[in-house]
Amino acid sequence: MVVTGRSEHRGAEVVASCADLPGEVIFIAADLGVEDRCAELVRASVEHFGSLTVLVNNAIATSVEPRDTKIENLDTEAWERVHRIGLTAVMWMCRAAIPEMRTAGHGSIVNVSSRAAERATPGMPAYAATKGGMNALTRAIATDYAADAIRCNTLAPGYVVNEQREVLSPERRRHFERMHLTRLVTAEDVAAAAAFLASRDSEVVTGTLLPVDGGSSTAARAGSFG
Repeated sequence: MVVTGRSEHRGAEVVASCADLPGEVIFIAADLGVEDRCAELVRASVEHFGSLTVLVNNAIATSVEPRDTKIENLDTEAWERVHRIGLTAVMWMCRAAIPEMRTAGHGSIVNVSSRAAERATPGMPAYAATKGGMNALTRAIATDYAADAIRCNTLAPGYVVNEQREVLSPERRRHFERMHLTRLVTAEDVAAAAAFLASRDSEVVTGTLLPVDGGSSTAARAGSFG
């Protein structure tokens, strides 16, 4: 497995956390906002492992300057930066990976989207637009490459607990997020869903969007309006 990103330090931490997993895990540094680096990343991965059958696109650009904000204040540079990482880089990675998957005889692409494509987060229109575009791109790839046994699916996480984001108590957060299950979603839940879509266990699943949100996208809570 290849882990990628711009930070060598964080990449090394992720590789270390995978020490107990079967198989080899390596880090290859890459800025996915640079077109050539996407192709180089795929090429280096194939050179190291011999083939490529799984691609998980999970990069975002909402935490860099200039920032996403309401449309009336949104800088064109911010719009293009968010789209370059959140959508265009997904196309670049798929474009480079699909020929390798065809050579291998099968493949699975998992695009990590967000419920923000359907349930927008205030002040993040560029992010919402990239995720909506990703969902549409997923369906297009699934349609175009089904005959090559290449699948493409999307995950749509909702609120995911981490050390920075859990401010409210779990119960209050569940109520705020309108989650119907009894606990909050974790990164491990999202990873498990991605692993399923990447595996041969889901080899007849393609072109779908799988919510991983504790049920918050299914319906409003009883007695709730809006």
